[in-house]
Amino acid sequence: MSSLSRELVFLILQFLDEEKFKEAVHKLEQESGFYFNMKHFEDLVQGGEWDEVERYLGGFTKVEDNRYSMKIFFEIRKQKYLEALDRHDRAKAVEILVKDLKVFASFNEELFKEITQLLTLENFRQNEQLSKYGDTKSARNIMLMELKKLIEANPLFRDKLTFPPFKASRLRTLINQSLNWQHQLCKNPRPNPDIKTLFTDHSCAAPTNGARAPPPTNGPLVAAIPKPGAFPPMGAHSPFQPVVSPPAGAIAGWMTNANPPLPHAAVAQAPPGLVQPPSTAAFLKHPRTPTSAPGMDYQTADSEHLIKRMRMGQSEEVFSGSSHPPNIYSQDDIPKTVVRTLSQGSNVMSLDFHPIHQTIILVGTNVGDIGIWEVASRERIAHRTFKVWDIGTCTLPLQAALMKDASISVNRCLWSPDGSILGVAFSKHIVQTYAFSLNGELRQQMEIDAHVGGVNDIAFSHPKKSLSIITCGDDKTIKVWDATTGQQQYTFEGHETPVYSVCPHSKESIQFIFSTAIDGKIKAWLYDCLGSRVDYDAPGHWCTTMAYSADGTRLFSCGTSKDGDSHLVEWNETEGAIKRTYAGFRKRSLGVVQFDTTRNRFLAAGDEFMIKFWDMDNTSVLTTTDADGGLLASPRLRFNREGSLLAVTTNDNGIKILANADGQRLVRMLESRAFENSRGAPQQINANIKPPIVNALGTVSNVSSPLAATPERADRALPAASMSSLAAMDNNRVVDIKPKISEDAEKIKSWKLADIVDSAHLRTLRLPDTVTNSTKVVRLLYTNSGLAILALGSNAVHKLWKWTRNERNPSGKSTASVAPQLWQPSNGILMTNETSDGNPEEATACIALSKNDSYVMSASGGKVSLFNMMTFKVMTTFMPPPPAATFLAFHPQDNNIIAIGMEDTTIQIYNVRVDEVKTKLKGHQKKITGLAFSQSLNVLVSSGADAQLCMWSIDGWEKKKSRFIQAPPARASPLVGDTKAQFHNDQTHLLVVHESQLGIYDSKLECLRSWSPRDALPAPISTAVYSCDGLLVYAGFVDGAVGVFESDSLRLRCRIAPTAYISPSIASPGSVHPMVIASHPSEPNQIALGMNDGAVHVVEPSDPDSKWGVAPPQENGALPSSSNPALNNSQASEPPPR
Repeated sequence: MSSLSRELVFLILQFLDEEKFKEAVHKLEQESGFYFNMKHFEDLVQGGEWDEVERYLGGFTKVEDNRYSMKIFFEIRKQKYLEALDRHDRAKAVEILVKDLKVFASFNEELFKEITQLLTLENFRQNEQLSKYGDTKSARNIMLMELKKLIEANPLFRDKLTFPPFKASRLRTLINQSLNWQHQLCKNPRPNPDIKTLFTDHSCAAPTNGARAPPPTNGPLVAAIPKPGAFPPMGAHSPFQPVVSPPAGAIAGWMTNANPPLPHAAVAQAPPGLVQPPSTAAFLKHPRTPTSAPGMDYQTADSEHLIKRMRMGQSEEVFSGSSHPPNIYSQDDIPKTVVRTLSQGSNVMSLDFHPIHQTIILVGTNVGDIGIWEVASRERIAHRTFKVWDIGTCTLPLQAALMKDASISVNRCLWSPDGSILGVAFSKHIVQTYAFSLNGELRQQMEIDAHVGGVNDIAFSHPKKSLSIITCGDDKTIKVWDATTGQQQYTFEGHETPVYSVCPHSKESIQFIFSTAIDGKIKAWLYDCLGSRVDYDAPGHWCTTMAYSADGTRLFSCGTSKDGDSHLVEWNETEGAIKRTYAGFRKRSLGVVQFDTTRNRFLAAGDEFMIKFWDMDNTSVLTTTDADGGLLASPRLRFNREGSLLAVTTNDNGIKILANADGQRLVRMLESRAFENSRGAPQQINANIKPPIVNALGTVSNVSSPLAATPERADRALPAASMSSLAAMDNNRVVDIKPKISEDAEKIKSWKLADIVDSAHLRTLRLPDTVTNSTKVVRLLYTNSGLAILALGSNAVHKLWKWTRNERNPSGKSTASVAPQLWQPSNGILMTNETSDGNPEEATACIALSKNDSYVMSASGGKVSLFNMMTFKVMTTFMPPPPAATFLAFHPQDNNIIAIGMEDTTIQIYNVRVDEVKTKLKGHQKKITGLAFSQSLNVLVSSGADAQLCMWSIDGWEKKKSRFIQAPPARASPLVGDTKAQFHNDQTHLLVVHESQLGIYDSKLECLRSWSPRDALPAPISTAVYSCDGLLVYAGFVDGAVGVFESDSLRLRCRIAPTAYISPSIASPGSVHPMVIASHPSEPNQIALGMNDGAVHVVEPSDPDSKWGVAPPQENGALPSSSNPALNNSQASEPPPR
């Protein structure tokens, strides 16, 4: 049942209640299972209507569903049994014991025996545990209190105990609105229409004199509005309430926008306004301003609605932003261009892209081999043939199977969520896991004799915070194993045929597994060994796989019947019903069709020697590609995480890699990086420097010892980079990274100057500003779209600069070549934070931007304000000081949860939607100055003015680790002062910034390398940030200089002197410096500098295709020139202080 149909049930419940159809109300509650009426349940229990109590409960749960349900039914039946004994009705008691209570004997035989012995007592109160049993009424009340606790704790009753809030007589209102619309569509509308029936569409008869009556403007079609009343109390029967009739222009505006009118169906079938065609959904959700209506500030209406939603606790995301449409995708986003062809040498049975390193792919073959390829370089960086690691520990059936037939195939191989482990399921009994490192090393980790017969699928999950492996097999079972120890945690039995696939998932805090068998049965399991929760039939009734969209909100399955009929469908998972069936498969598919999803928008399946693509919201095939030919009849396929690459199997035992424009740029960038690494001069080896950081940047050059040799390439420097989300320094916002790469990798130019002192050697732009009074820029960030820059001054005022599309700037993105507009809404108001009584210049400001650029959250020593970015209006304020907020960060999985660093050293986890502080984290000694989330590590890292780092688990918010950063040589210890932290794209490594140093830390808060001011950059550090592609670190210094460092080694690549971007007429040298640096979300070589004089500068290389500070290839023995000799030494990073 769709969500709108579910809402219709609630409207009918309200209508029946208002009409006093009492029994019908509770019957519908029970049959629909949508709303558990606790008041009705209490009345039944207190009245001792036990049969009706169980009948009502049966609409929501069964005895065997879970332990809460079992306890609920046991308490009810025990009370019924005790009351029969208390009435001395032995016959009834025996009947209850045999029919109702015996079912619990298999779970607790001793308890059942003790209950049975009560029959032998003259008064059951002689039993010590029942000695305090009072009269029937008090016993029922005590039991009722226990039942209410059990029901509230039972996950099956979640979201069913509260009736949704809406106005009285809502169904009548909707019908009346429909009649008004129908009346507007009349050819001859009358001023006072006579509504005689709801079974047919309304229309007015033509006037007898041929004249057309004027349409009503504000007249109700029926009688007065009833007083609102809340459900479930009974409301009086009342006529239809009046609704303001929309002017004719509203209908005209609707029709001209190509949205078809709502179907005029009978109310009993589908009331108009509840069943919405897809094309009208956007119109109904965001109504347009009627052309003939007075002008209305719809942004204001949206703002009021937002505040209501936040206070009422509705489930919508607070920051969805009606004025900003969702991301629009086109066919150009689909990977269809073949960029690589890889030859594996045997038939590829399974493939999976690395979750972090977007160009690494794992493949498994029909001869049991696994291989790992780096797509950009076309290199196979690891390869393993199948062997049993320890035959002595294998079961006799496995040994016998291998003796009978030694051939074995990979059924499934895939990466763990963080990419550190890979799992392989084989066609005979076994699962193997390997630990993976980026130098190509595969270390044997665990071998499990998992199933009798083939292991058909494998998956990773976190049911108990630690990593688990889920397998299924020919023995009709699903098993869960500890990924570290190999210990079996759960076994799920219930399928009647071999289990074909598993799909673990979680909703809120509920973890579960979908499984499919070769008879087409779909079952769902909770991690409690109490049996399957659902039993669906997959279309085709044979081999089926399931997958969720990337955001976890939509469930799809694809399968093929024994006759070759293929089915790709979307499910309504709450009802077990098919929501949408996609067309386009051939009549008889050759083999089982495989599919994948990407970008929360596209589906792809291999069929008819090609790849077919669908838009998730459209059942027709969107487009197809044959990948230049050579595909299997039903090829296997897999997207990388960003959807920029697509791998597909070929008929010559190979793989083709298809790419969209982003994927092509990524491959070219990594190819050119590998080329540069192969040409670069060897670095001086420092024996004291730690081993390389294993991250998206690949191996670094200043290693302490050569990498261990591998069977593939011993000298390999892996140039993998992530296109994943970037957690920005100041707000942890997530963006799509689209590095700008020239169209021909061979033409990429290198920036020749290591020390830039003249403005002619770069492009720089001071953003226009009409405000004359100078104030420091204390916070600065690009919008996620890259089209604007937002600055927050020390005077608590925000400024927004927007670039527009024109001939000089056709993309409309920020650039130093074209000046943007200092933007203000038409109302002319400024976006200004509330301030405390003190001086706002001394307050610690903080800012965070929502993912869709619609809202900004900000504070300058006063309350935290939520602003609408379109109108600059304050939506709401919260967290009044003291203490004041000092840092803000959005939760990566829920935009309504915000981590707020405070002046009093605490971190408050605040839910905007319900206006509630969920928890307070304590661990710092001074104010919080930085917060950074890592979704892959599932942690929050905080930094403070005490120079301390703390790591907190997102699940329970307990502190996992803390560490003080160490003072560099010649610096007093312990350190104090603002400390910032930002996660790298790989979500594992951390950039830590203090005035005394830059540091790269790993996931255990161990310092891998650091750099301290010296030589060409001697001044204290004022700010630093990663570039959007994670390859560079930009650092600002209090003397006005900017340093560009390699992020993996912290080697200085380039120094930008203040004279290169600051006009000498503006300030004397050294008096102006960057307070904050912002990196562009998709242009890795562009930065914005927020200065202590209030200016904002955009800086980028003078040539769009060049990069900062890379020495060009040497020609005729000539070396690149540098105006600063100190830079010729390429300042290296230091080992972490001990």
